[in-house]
Amino acid sequence: MIKRVVLTSLTALALAASAVVLADEAATIRAALAKVLPDFKPTSVKATPMEGLYEVEIGPQVMFVTGDGRYLIDGAIVDLETRENIAESAQSRARLRAIDQIGEDNMVTFEAASPEHTITVFTDIDCGYCRKLHGQIQAYNDAGISVHYLFYPRAGEKSESFEKAVSVWCADDRQDAMTRAKAGEKMPKRDCTNPVAQHMELGQLMGIRGTPAIVLDSGEMVPGYVEPKRLAGLLEQSTAAN
Repeated sequence: MIKRVVLTSLTALALAASAVVLADEAATIRAALAKVLPDFKPTSVKATPMEGLYEVEIGPQVMFVTGDGRYLIDGAIVDLETRENIAESAQSRARLRAIDQIGEDNMVTFEAASPEHTITVFTDIDCGYCRKLHGQIQAYNDAGISVHYLFYPRAGEKSESFEKAVSVWCADDRQDAMTRAKAGEKMPKRDCTNPVAQHMELGQLMGIRGTPAIVLDSGEMVPGYVEPKRLAGLLEQSTAAN
């Protein structure tokens, strides 16, 4: 009985000490990053399976930093036993969390009747391949893929493409307005409270350079247009791998 109490106490002390070390190193990392990235605050700092290495999440971005706050690791970190790319897995989770924070109410959605997968697509109304993708929206839905759109007018906030995105958002029927705008129809100019700038900011933080940019339901990023059948196959592969 005494031995059990002692062991329990020692375990509690070890856990407490570990928590203190984690808190101290997390504080050190936050302070180090504040010097080089003063405009960005980590949303989380947590230990990884590698001793002395921490996963730092800043919105949809993930980086790995040593506990002393000196070294930042950029690139693949692979568990040779499981063959998992720890860095990419963490990045995928961060993307999904950031998208969830936007919320479906702030997206233009085209839901499949029998959804098996959901993709999030950063789109530009004037982008040719974005229009090609949307021209097959029914085929994606028929394949069990729900499509959630976020606006990413590549020309920026003062552009005509940005104004078109706002007009689509402010339309009485956003799905219909999106389809007509993608078909090249001139839309009535509208203005209202809208999430277009927020969508663009998220896309920039994710490092998006071109559209369409597709985020799978695993969090994996797929750049460019992918036809419906091939995308369904990619989604199945991604699900099986995870």
